[in-house]
Amino acid sequence: MRNHPCAEDIHHFVELTLVEHIGTLGLKLHTGRSRNEQIATDLRLYVRKQIALTLDALIGWVNALAEKAHNEDDAVMPSYTHMQRAEPVLVAHWLMAYVEMIMRDVGRLMDCKARLNYCPLGSGAVAGATLALDRTIAAKELGFRGPTSNSMDATSDRDFILEYLQALTFVGLHLSRFAEEITLFATAEFNFITLPEAFSTGSSAMPQKKNPDLTELIRAKVGRIHGAAQAVTLQLKGLPLAYNKDMQETQEPAFAVEFVPQMLRLVARFTSALSFNRERMNEAAQSGYLNAMAAATYLVHKGLPFRTAHEKIGNAVRFAIEKGVELNALTLDELHEFGIEFDEDFFAAITLNATLDCHDVIGGTARERVRKDLTSLRQRLATLPQFNEHQEAAHVSA
Repeated sequence: MRNHPCAEDIHHFVELTLVEHIGTLGLKLHTGRSRNEQIATDLRLYVRKQIALTLDALIGWVNALAEKAHNEDDAVMPSYTHMQRAEPVLVAHWLMAYVEMIMRDVGRLMDCKARLNYCPLGSGAVAGATLALDRTIAAKELGFRGPTSNSMDATSDRDFILEYLQALTFVGLHLSRFAEEITLFATAEFNFITLPEAFSTGSSAMPQKKNPDLTELIRAKVGRIHGAAQAVTLQLKGLPLAYNKDMQETQEPAFAVEFVPQMLRLVARFTSALSFNRERMNEAAQSGYLNAMAAATYLVHKGLPFRTAHEKIGNAVRFAIEKGVELNALTLDELHEFGIEFDEDFFAAITLNATLDCHDVIGGTARERVRKDLTSLRQRLATLPQFNEHQEAAHVSA
């Protein structure tokens, strides 16, 4: 294929190249078409494909998290609020918190995909085609749900690019939070996770180090994604109807985030390769009075208002801190200093398993609840449609 020096743009280039192959019939390519509607259509096709690739990769990460949660179904770790140890939770419960985030990301991208899936062809430059075209034909052939409803909106609409980038910003935020926790948990101070060798590097100066390169790079990528969304927001702000050349600048930010599906596929592989240091996490989950909430719950079951129970356990914890022991190391006589409600059954109520299982509510970390959640998750994942690019046209038509 040779160059066409006289081609004024890509559209004219395609037309001239077509003429080379089929003759003057190629000159009819532009019949009932404008560059404005063609650009709008091509961008919708591009974003639709990228959403499909991203959804496919997101579901791959969800599957990796779900599989890891199944494998770690009885492992325990501390949970944190304000970066302070709070209560013990199952590792599977922690992993499934990210599953919930990703499922919201999937929903946002599917919503965006459904909204953009209308074809601008036939909108003309601004007022609609001047020929009596059947706009449904092109829409159907390109896998759209139908033609757009308003020619002025169709040629000037770039909401779908912005919505796509904003949806990716959530994906980036969730990836970044996951990467941050993994980076922290892999430090010697936490030592909850052993980083996979294939995704880490050593220090050029310090032989003992293993650096979390992948998670650090992932953590940084959200800036590029968010920057793309902000750029498009500012490009569209204040534009009059309909098409303006400013809109050309929305394309580069849309193309700048093509790395997201590849990054998600890497994260899925990384997640599958993670190794949890169960003994260390179990030890951390049983120190620092993480069973205090379960202890207060014990007193609630004895008939005390929670506020009173909270105060009594707080006093007991302060006493235990001064003595240098955990709650379960206090004697019954010592506990009676804080309330006559304490009995021998108190110690069984604040074991690690009892502390987990007292959170027996929908969404809680009780062991049986989490097992049921894991079963439910597999069922949810089985109902998700496939989103790879080869199945895209069939899925859209369906």
